[in-house]
Amino acid sequence: MVTLSRIYTRSGDKGKTSLGDGTRVVKHSLRVEAYGSIDEANAVLGLARLHTDGEPSEVTDLADAMLGRIQQDLFDLGADLCTPFAAGEAAGSRLRIVQHQVDRLEAEIDTINAGLAPLDSFVLPGGTALAAHLHHGRTVVRRAERLITALAATETVNPLAVAYANRLSDLLFVLARLANHPAGGDVLWLPGTNR
Repeated sequence: MVTLSRIYTRSGDKGKTSLGDGTRVVKHSLRVEAYGSIDEANAVLGLARLHTDGEPSEVTDLADAMLGRIQQDLFDLGADLCTPFAAGEAAGSRLRIVQHQVDRLEAEIDTINAGLAPLDSFVLPGGTALAAHLHHGRTVVRRAERLITALAATETVNPLAVAYANRLSDLLFVLARLANHPAGGDVLWLPGTNR
C-alpha cells in the first residue's frame, strides 16, 4: 500500500526521479516516458468513464466495468515498468503484469467482437463521446507500446507488459465500435472523399 503524506518532495527539481527500486534517472528517460504514457492512457480512460454514467444500458454498464478493471491494471503496468528487472528476480517478488491479465483482455475482445459486424473499411476515431475517448485512449496506449518496445530493445522488460499494451489497444478499438453501435455504427473512412 502507498502512503502519501506530502505531495511535493523537491527531489525532482533537478530533472531526476526515482524508479521503483530507488534508482535515480532523468525524467526524460525511455522508462519514465513509457510508464508516463501508461499514466496518460489511464487519465484518458477516466474521461471515457464519464460517458458511461448517463442512462444505464448494456453497453455503458459493460464499458464502465471493463474500464474500471483496466484502470487498475494500468497502475499495475506502470508499477511493472517503473521497476527494472533485477538479475535473478524471483517470480512474484515484484508487481508485474501476469498472463491472466492478458488472457482476460483477449476473452473480452473475442466476446465483444463476436457481436459486431465485420469491417470493410478503416474506422475513423469518433462517433459517440464514449467512442471518441476510447479511440483517444487506444492511440495513447499504442504510443506507450512503442515506448515499451523501444525500452525492451535496450533493457530487460516483462514481455507480458508488451503483450498487455498490445491487447489493450485492440480491446479499446472493439469497445469503441461497440459504443458506436447503438448510435448507428462506426464512422468509416471513405478513401479519396475530398480529392
